[in-house]
Amino acid sequence: MSEQIRNLLVIDDEASMRHMLRLVLEQNHYRVTEAQNGAQAINLIYKEKFDFILSDIRMPDMDGLTFLEQPEIRALDSTIIMMSAYGSIDTALECMKRGAYDYISKPFKPDEVVLTLRKAEERRELRQENQELKKALSQQDKPFSIKDIVHSSAKMQQILKLVQIAAKAESPVLINGETGTGKELIAKALHSESGRKGQFLAINCSAITAGLLESELFGHKKGAFTGADREKQGLFSIASGGTLFLDEIADLPLELQPKLLRVLQEGEIRKVGATRSEKINTRVVAASGKNLQEAVNNNLFRSDLYYRLAVVDVSLPPLRERPEDIIILANYFLARLCEREGRSQPQLTEEAQQNLTSYHWPGNVRELENYLEKALIFSHGDQLELPPLRKRQSAPGEFNPDEYSLKIATRRLEEEYIRKALVKTEGNRTQAAQLLEISLRSLMYKLKEFGVE
Repeated sequence: MSEQIRNLLVIDDEASMRHMLRLVLEQNHYRVTEAQNGAQAINLIYKEKFDFILSDIRMPDMDGLTFLEQPEIRALDSTIIMMSAYGSIDTALECMKRGAYDYISKPFKPDEVVLTLRKAEERRELRQENQELKKALSQQDKPFSIKDIVHSSAKMQQILKLVQIAAKAESPVLINGETGTGKELIAKALHSESGRKGQFLAINCSAITAGLLESELFGHKKGAFTGADREKQGLFSIASGGTLFLDEIADLPLELQPKLLRVLQEGEIRKVGATRSEKINTRVVAASGKNLQEAVNNNLFRSDLYYRLAVVDVSLPPLRERPEDIIILANYFLARLCEREGRSQPQLTEEAQQNLTSYHWPGNVRELENYLEKALIFSHGDQLELPPLRKRQSAPGEFNPDEYSLKIATRRLEEEYIRKALVKTEGNRTQAAQLLEISLRSLMYKLKEFGVE
């Protein structure tokens, strides 16, 4: 159980009882507020949230049982424990009926109160954990939809229209795109839009050796090889009626490519060690970050398999070619990360947005998400503090919009001169500011902006 400080309200008309409870409870990590009766307690509840409430029953103006009946109290999420020197079993039961968690008879030892609160706290934490678990499970069970793909660019809108059309057919689909562009999300969208009732399963063809990959895809009979002590269903069989996503298909071993071609042409598989084939109804969606046509030209991939896979060819643009999506994706990731961490979402300033959209994102959407997670860890307050972004060098002959941006060129020149001034003054920032003919405050702001130590 955590030692987090909890807010606790003590309601009792006896000042000596309130004082005693304050002394005991503050020593046990509770922040105590006092009220003389139920009416005063309700005024305090309007102003502050309390995790626990300890309330006497017999009090002037508003007694404990009447206090429990108030609409404001019934709507609370607080755990309420009643106290009385005139108690009976009937009184305790009546308190429970009106919403109290427990009942303590006066006089009591200080340890009794602490023990009752500890039990109530354990119950409260278990309830919160159950609620979080139910929420997490409901999110996992939520079926994926094409509407879940966050975008605003015209390029992505065209791709999703193509996905909706292709989803209704049974033909294989080949998804091309750089690492981190969201190829698996498109595969999931194809499955969800297809109306297929079976499972969506995914496997990375580059992550498993050829021998194991064959067994994973097609299954094996008992005794087919050393260690095959029982029959195994392959992913093609398990996904029958659904979709099998073959990621990094360019790395599929040459010896397995004829078997995959047979699946696509005949709709049947043969397990390792089996003498007969079995029919399946599995939609195949493949993806590659490499140029499959080049692999065909280099005899690393069968041309007939390539053409069979690419009946429908979906090419995902890198994030740098759809900058309109960067900010909407950034806000989506921030909202999701903040919900996970239980914190408020910081705002992206105009300057932060400019920095995000001017960067090339070689790792695409995945890099953007990881970068924002890092930024969130080190940010405090209402604004997101962005770590420095390393600019990617353009390949020879490649168009780089940064080369024509006066704003970016000015920023780079400023950073260069600041670094030179710091070297010249051996790190003396006051002297460096004088050399640069700017205020020390402006220099400190620039140092933070450029990430200069």
